[in-house]
Amino acid sequence: MPTRETIPAVLADAVRRFPDTEAVIDGDVRLTYADLRQRVRECARLFIAEGVQAHDRVAIWSPNTHHWVIAALGALSAGATLVPINTRFTGHEALDILQRTAASALVVAGPFLGTDRLAELRKAGDAPTLRCIIRVPVEGQPAAEPGVEPGAESGVIEWRDIAERASAVDDVVLDERLTGIDPDAPSDILFTSGTTGRSKGAVSAHTQSLGVAATWANIGGLAHGDRYLVINPFFHSFGYKAGVLAAIQRGVTIVPQAAFDVEAAFRLIESERITVLPGAPTIYQVMLDDSRRAAFDLSSLRLAVTGAATVPVVLVERMRSELDFDTVLTAYGLTEAVVATMCRAEDDPKTVATTCGKPVPGMELRTVAEDGTDVAPGEPGEVLLRGPNVMRGYLDDPDATAEAIDVDGWLHTGDVGVVNDDGYLTITDRIKDMYVSGGFNVYPAEVEQTLARLDGVTESAVIGVPDKRLGEVGKAYVLRRAGALSESDVLSHCKERLANYKVPRAVEFVDELPRNATGKVLKWVLRDQQRKETS
Repeated sequence: MPTRETIPAVLADAVRRFPDTEAVIDGDVRLTYADLRQRVRECARLFIAEGVQAHDRVAIWSPNTHHWVIAALGALSAGATLVPINTRFTGHEALDILQRTAASALVVAGPFLGTDRLAELRKAGDAPTLRCIIRVPVEGQPAAEPGVEPGAESGVIEWRDIAERASAVDDVVLDERLTGIDPDAPSDILFTSGTTGRSKGAVSAHTQSLGVAATWANIGGLAHGDRYLVINPFFHSFGYKAGVLAAIQRGVTIVPQAAFDVEAAFRLIESERITVLPGAPTIYQVMLDDSRRAAFDLSSLRLAVTGAATVPVVLVERMRSELDFDTVLTAYGLTEAVVATMCRAEDDPKTVATTCGKPVPGMELRTVAEDGTDVAPGEPGEVLLRGPNVMRGYLDDPDATAEAIDVDGWLHTGDVGVVNDDGYLTITDRIKDMYVSGGFNVYPAEVEQTLARLDGVTESAVIGVPDKRLGEVGKAYVLRRAGALSESDVLSHCKERLANYKVPRAVEFVDELPRNATGKVLKWVLRDQQRKETS
């Protein structure tokens, strides 16, 4: 049953129950829940002072730091709708999100991982609805361009100036804004690519976002006193809803990591006595394979939750025996529903590794044939979901919403799965040709549309191919005009326009693509051909 509260109300409740509990630890910054709420209220007053109205959209394009938590909760406290942006997106991709959401404010990281995101955004074009831009400093990263004084850019508010700028709005105004927030109002818009190649914004209300977070916390046994190392990016539902929102509902301490570094993770686990560490299977494999692991005390670890890729049984066993996890769970979800199925603490390693668990409370699950009829246990079918935590719909896209959610409320996921006699789900395929690279979903149609804008490309087909480190990476089969392009031309074009995980790792120029009688490209033929070539 979803909560009837708003996210700011849940934060206020956490302050009443756990005022002196550490809420966020980020390097030298250590904020109790009382401290966090004070910083969140300052940020909310700043947004109001800068003209952000109730139901406006506030975007955050920044990595996992305490700034993200404060800004997100601040935006929600100002009555706005949160729009997280993938930190791997290019300026062009981020601009598209800002324009389509008509965002009023943007919180953006300073130079991070070698990229000045604000500079890239400005090169890409204009977002005319932005009323303010707040720049987040990222410790340990390169400073601004030589000769450019921080804060010298017109219209950019530096993070350190929030308190001063927020003083223009008093607490009475903020409290009035808070009391006007409806639990059924949109709280966030999380973007996910569709089969057409155009990203779609999944809209959720406060009740839904809190509901899925509470479900995840309940099944994992998240409790006050837990210390949660959040490696999953905050821009993703796993980091935001199963991370930040789950934590504040239980009075858990959030320890964000801006970019995964295995030795830094070991140090944090030891020094902060981390108990909860979800992530992609790759994270745990890297930890197990690292020779420095034995030098650190990892005995505090209690809960791991993973998914998004095949999980070997031996990995689950080693996570329990060598990484000291008491509980290892796998789960299945998607942006449109976040948490659909989860294993339970009592499940054995084989069940955890070979299934995604059974439906979470309140979620209904069906697997259906092409004609919409239910398939028998053990038979593959499209996974359909229904429940209170399914998104409201896609932003400004009623046709896509109607295609995804039928008249009876069933979300058609596009994933193929098998349900066993005990009700446990195993995902076996992807109807929509999506593949997962390093834990991130990649939709070939989006890459193909980018390639179509490259002069010299006649047509392309992109598939996912196995990769030992990332699980899968992209390979592009390209039809070109004679001698017009090289592989480096294709890859350079993609790198300029796509997040790194979407960029194909290989390009093969072909004279023709396999097709059916209607002219549709048969990607299964390409995948079969690739398997034969690499076997």
